[in-house]
Amino acid sequence: MADAVIVLNGVSKSYGPPGHRAVALDKLSLEILPGEFVSLMGPSGSGKSTLLSLMAGLDTPDEGTVRLNGVELEKLRDRELSRLRLRTVGFVFQSFNLLPAFTVEENVSWPLEFSGYGRTEVKQRTGEALKRVNIVDCERRYPTELSGGEQQRVAIARAIATAPEIILADEPTGNLDSHTGEGILDLLRDLNHSQKVTVVMVTHNVYAATYGHRTLELRDGKIVHDVEAPQLQATPIVELAER
Repeated sequence: MADAVIVLNGVSKSYGPPGHRAVALDKLSLEILPGEFVSLMGPSGSGKSTLLSLMAGLDTPDEGTVRLNGVELEKLRDRELSRLRLRTVGFVFQSFNLLPAFTVEENVSWPLEFSGYGRTEVKQRTGEALKRVNIVDCERRYPTELSGGEQQRVAIARAIATAPEIILADEPTGNLDSHTGEGILDLLRDLNHSQKVTVVMVTHNVYAATYGHRTLELRDGKIVHDVEAPQLQATPIVELAER
């Protein structure tokens, strides 16, 4: 069996002042294998987004360890951590997080420029990523000139332009209608199948979760269910109730 690409061991994380701290994660341990598509579910405040941030090294645990490709993130200097993120992890957010003053092409190309690629390769990789997500003839347009689905596809192009091993997606269909959202899910699944990209996706939607190989349900900072996708195929398309 291949070594896990993401490993969390006894991770805890809390926020707030002493005496009034809110527990986000409570001694959570988890392994994700290369090429897996894992869906994270749970009510608001269950720790899903915190877990995603720790996987990316955007936050640090109060206790426990987070390893990415065998590297313990807490031991890296800021520059080393930034370099690892740029080359290993792609992010997709619910709110797209595109820079409004940048064109479509510029939004996709800037992570490549920060990664140190030359101008010719930046242009080539940017074009390939946009073609991959079926965004054509829009390079000079700005995010406000695009539909929500187009903006999310541009965000995915930005995430995959550096050829990351891992895509972390936080509610990638949350701001989209059901038809457009399904297209985004199909795209993530295709990237997972054809390029063996490991995908970890936060979602409240049970139907969206069935796109993964595994669905983890979090509650009160702990994993309470770890279910293989085939067991969820018959689940109706409903939103997970807020609890």
